[in-house]
Amino acid sequence: MAADNPRGAMFRVIVPNQPSRVTNAELFFDLVFVFAVTQISHTLLNHFTPQGAVEVTLLFLAVWWVWVYTAWVTNWLNPDLTPVRILIFLMMLGGLVLSTTIPTAFDGRGLWFAIAYAAMQVGRTAFWLFATPRHRTAVRHNAIRILVWLCGSAVFWILGGLAHGEERLWFWIVALGIEYVSPAVRFWVPKLGFSSVEAWAVEGGHMAERCAGFIIIALGEAVVVNGATFAELNWSADNILAFGACLVGSIAMWWVYFHKGAEAGSEVISKAAESGRLARLAYTYLHMPIVAGIILTAVSDELVLKHPTGHSDVRTIVSTIGGPLVFLVGTILFKHSIRGFLQLSHGIGIIALAALWWFAADLPPLWLTVATSLIMIVVAVWESVSLGSKPEETRER
Repeated sequence: MAADNPRGAMFRVIVPNQPSRVTNAELFFDLVFVFAVTQISHTLLNHFTPQGAVEVTLLFLAVWWVWVYTAWVTNWLNPDLTPVRILIFLMMLGGLVLSTTIPTAFDGRGLWFAIAYAAMQVGRTAFWLFATPRHRTAVRHNAIRILVWLCGSAVFWILGGLAHGEERLWFWIVALGIEYVSPAVRFWVPKLGFSSVEAWAVEGGHMAERCAGFIIIALGEAVVVNGATFAELNWSADNILAFGACLVGSIAMWWVYFHKGAEAGSEVISKAAESGRLARLAYTYLHMPIVAGIILTAVSDELVLKHPTGHSDVRTIVSTIGGPLVFLVGTILFKHSIRGFLQLSHGIGIIALAALWWFAADLPPLWLTVATSLIMIVVAVWESVSLGSKPEETRER
């Protein structure tokens, strides 16, 4: 019974050798972030300038951070219980407001974005503190530490929402910096000191599945947007081929992440002595470039579908090559964190994409997309063959 759970009545009951499943309430919550990812990609598409890239990157980092913090908290709390479900539904409301304001976050609705974000971060952490029984002193102290840091960053989010122009950007950079630095310094606060690594133990299989789910969200959003864009076009041989190349590229990304990496990550973190440390590095930080690469590729797909012929402009080159490149950088670092060595296939793929940059301006967008998709296929096939034919300790070293 929940009341007999020594971890706390609202905490998950951990059964040895039985991973906690991702609940339907968590999957329902994730649907909000399909909308958020769409908003981010469309905002970047419409503001593809150096300043626009900085602003959209900041918004992406905020969206990822509020989602991954929620994933951590629902790794500890039990979403099948009514109070925790109500928290998740309230977070969905905040997420919808957050997502709706993304395109105009640096214009008229900046304060709405800031209020929604700060309320989600502070409110969820306060609930976690409230749900933690007094006898679990280490967990309560962790919740207090995080709450202090998030309250500090919330001040700068709100100040940024009240400010305008570059002032807003700088306030929000400070706010985001506070939040991203805090785990690295283990949420140090006066009197309570640093958080211990042991206090951050997670149910590894659940954390791995949650982050893999976000990868599916990003890939699924790209496929849906591609389909919607393609349906509105007058079909020709060029855009039909472009549509096929974009779909193949998405499938290759799925294969690179899921065929070997996701399963290996789940197994390693489930058995890790310091699961919290690995979850912080591999899933909290290193999944960001993986998701960012997918979003950037989605921008490329829309550009290429609409304009498959002619010379590739800067937007097309940066998104078409940069998306898979950022994705592979994130993936190779993620797999290094769980396997202890760098995947040769991924490294060659990164080099090939960088080399393609030199010839990109001379290629039509269609053939540039075909080239990047072929590179991703080679990476996926290479890794599958290599990891399937060699002992684990010698694979791709």
